[in-house]
Amino acid sequence: MIATPDIDEIIGADVVDAENNKVGKVGQVYLDSEDNHPSWVSVKTGLFGTSETLVPIGDATWDQSALHVSYAKDRIKDAPRVDPDQDLSPEEQDRLYSYYEQGGAYTDSVGTTATAGDYSDSSTSDYTGTEGATSVQGVQIDDGASRGSTEVQDATVVSDTAGGHDTSGPNTDDAITRSEERLNVGTQSVQTGRARLRKYIVTEQQSVTVPVTHEEVRVEREPITDANAADAYRGADLSEEQAEVTLNEERVVVDKETVPVERVRLEKDVVTENQNVTEDVRKEQIDYEDGTPGTRA
Repeated sequence: MIATPDIDEIIGADVVDAENNKVGKVGQVYLDSEDNHPSWVSVKTGLFGTSETLVPIGDATWDQSALHVSYAKDRIKDAPRVDPDQDLSPEEQDRLYSYYEQGGAYTDSVGTTATAGDYSDSSTSDYTGTEGATSVQGVQIDDGASRGSTEVQDATVVSDTAGGHDTSGPNTDDAITRSEERLNVGTQSVQTGRARLRKYIVTEQQSVTVPVTHEEVRVEREPITDANAADAYRGADLSEEQAEVTLNEERVVVDKETVPVERVRLEKDVVTENQNVTEDVRKEQIDYEDGTPGTRA
């Protein structure tokens, strides 16, 4: 059971379902009408927390950072919607009990809706609210044993001011305020990935054609002529002799050197694209009728 002194910390905290999935944030805490312990909370879900649903917290746990409830995320989000600015009607309350299979309806005792910083831990069981905080007579959520009766007697809504914020009367004026929800859509920067450059070595074969030269021996014979006769008759008439030449050739010599060929860096480009955001919004409509059939506008 969630302790009453924890109300201030619970309001605005994360709500986590039975499978540790985040559902939303706590909007309001509803107190039991008999002993003022927290029994239900409203959970803000949807885009920007514009929708609120109720979930019982009779068996929930509070770990000082999140409220852990025993219902699945989808079941909580699909629960009957409630208007955080309006008190619950008996029909809405019965639908909630039926949806969560809690067994019965609300009792006819007096209960309260808690807001952060409003609870006074005194010896009495009365709840001390701030200006504008409302209490519900006869329709407060009660998770006790009094759910057997489905009858709600003398249900009235009272507040700290005699007139309502959305009703005409002696304390306001003769106009009704019409309100509507509007989408406030923004953007936030989130990290989607990391890119890096990595340099590594690969080996490949290269084929280069290199021209090389070498010397070969060719035997030339020339007849004796007047031009070479003197050289021919020089020396002994008959003798044994040798003549030799040195042969040369070019051979391929391979050498490798490392040279820089390019520089590579990472740059980021900002790309703008359009994304559609679709969300349900509510608005109030005002009908006019003067009692004459066919005059409703």
